[in-house]
Amino acid sequence: MSENTQIIVGVILLIGVYLLTRKFHAWQMRRAYTTVLKDLEQREAFDHSSAVELPYAKVGIFRMGTRDYRPKAVQYMTQTGVAVMTADGKYYLREREGNIPFPEQ
Repeated sequence: MSENTQIIVGVILLIGVYLLTRKFHAWQMRRAYTTVLKDLEQREAFDHSSAVELPYAKVGIFRMGTRDYRPKAVQYMTQTGVAVMTADGKYYLREREGNIPFPEQ
């Protein structure tokens, strides 16, 4: 194989790996979003009085192991208005099941 062909193949492989990692991270975020959503629904946190604490909503200083996408999912949900954070750090869903949008990939 010539040097130019090797460079072209290398660049194509790098682009492929980059696209696959982006797809993987989007899949993980969607999965975390669904997990948080189900958690709030199972706990029936639908208004201020029934708000619940989410221990995974805060990012720990010493992260060990695999990456946890749930804090980012909670942050996304509060920014888009799907979930609300109370003054004492508890969360509840603003809307019920059928009307909750999923993040775009």
